[in-house]
Amino acid sequence: MLATMSKAFTRESDDASELPVRPPRASPLPPGTKNYLTPDGAARLRAELDELMQKERPGVAQDSERAAEPDARHRHQTLDARIAELQQTLHTAVVVPAPAPPYEQVRFGATVLVREGNGEEARYRIVGVDETDIDRGWVSWLSPIAKALLNARLGQRVRFQFPSGEAELEIVDIRYE
Repeated sequence: MLATMSKAFTRESDDASELPVRPPRASPLPPGTKNYLTPDGAARLRAELDELMQKERPGVAQDSERAAEPDARHRHQTLDARIAELQQTLHTAVVVPAPAPPYEQVRFGATVLVREGNGEEARYRIVGVDETDIDRGWVSWLSPIAKALLNARLGQRVRFQFPSGEAELEIVDIRYE
């Protein structure tokens, strides 16, 4: 005779499937577009990959072997997904070195100081899509502000449409890190 157990005596977690793993991130690059990175951006991504492969992954692998918990498996899967993402980014990367001085024209990797007509200044660094950090003023070379600034020359004024309205930006300084 087959014994059955009432649903009231089982834990919900017994029925739960594995925690969902974040699907691989779709590339923000249009098809056929090169994946440009600055030299320091590529170095930061390589360092993150090394850290994950050498230190994080071995520890998480041991945790997931010891514990059949969904949390441990989920951490392992998430870590593997990030490792795969970094490997793909670095595999397709085109590292663009800074141009030779003098720095008179805005190119990929430039940190550009601009002045608006009202005297306010802002600094933007034009980087690869995988390096973008808005809080630091690092904008993707595909962003509207980068497109407005690229190829502009020191002292030149360019027009840019901010959400608050159009502004004329004067290129005050161009540097490369």
